[in-house]
Amino acid sequence: MIPAAGLGTRFLPATKELPKELLPVLDRPVIQWAVEEAVASGADEIILVLAEGKEALAAHLRPDLPLERLLEERGKTAELEAVRKAGNLCRVTVARQAAPRGLGDAVLCAAAAVGDRTFLCMLPDDLSLAQTPVLRQLWNAHEQLGTSILALMRVPNDQISRYGCAEIAESRGKLHRVSGLVEKPPAAEARSDLAVMGRYVLTPAIFGALRKTQPGALGEIQLTDAIGSMLEGGDVWGVEFEGELLDVGTPAGWLATNMRLAREHPEFRNAVASAGTAGRS
Repeated sequence: MIPAAGLGTRFLPATKELPKELLPVLDRPVIQWAVEEAVASGADEIILVLAEGKEALAAHLRPDLPLERLLEERGKTAELEAVRKAGNLCRVTVARQAAPRGLGDAVLCAAAAVGDRTFLCMLPDDLSLAQTPVLRQLWNAHEQLGTSILALMRVPNDQISRYGCAEIAESRGKLHRVSGLVEKPPAAEARSDLAVMGRYVLTPAIFGALRKTQPGALGEIQLTDAIGSMLEGGDVWGVEFEGELLDVGTPAGWLATNMRLAREHPEFRNAVASAGTAGRS
């Protein structure tokens, strides 16, 4: 499940008409990077939670037969292959979020589509750079423990206030049993240096917890609050994942991610090198 109903205000005016999830990272949009990670982690269906006006996200992930025919007629083999790949990654289902009422509400909007299944949930604002996809690492932990699983990352003490922070009851190597969650605590009050990142495995119990969660600031229902309430009835674990999550949810992060990946890409590295010397005398 991918919540993608946000307004993309950090990227305005670029996102006035274009959803931020369709901004390109190298040769494909952010949403495709996210779906490819999910598919590589074992997903065979994607549930997109969309707001009105963001239908182009689902369209990108579905076949476009007229475009494919045109590319085939013109002998654009590489482009045809890329378009077919984007439109046939997996089955796509759309759920609607009527108003921007927070991440927790977005997840709850997918309840009917998810049903009684345990599911992967990811925010597309971070791109996974890992030998084993971050979502797959979480699913492996779920298969071992049978609980909801959070993606955890150690951050410097002066940065923990930017994230949700996990309080830890016990640790087994990279696995940590969570005893509490605090959203953006002051550094002096943080119970650990483990930040909660935008990847989850959630059991169906999350929907009952969300229905009982009261709106907080700005009338938003927070996913962190609902997961915290689940701790009263059972365990929740986190995985201190291997690899990196690269920011594509802010203009500076999106640009830095493009530059970093371009330097490592056989097709684009020369363009980046040339741009670095342009204008010098």
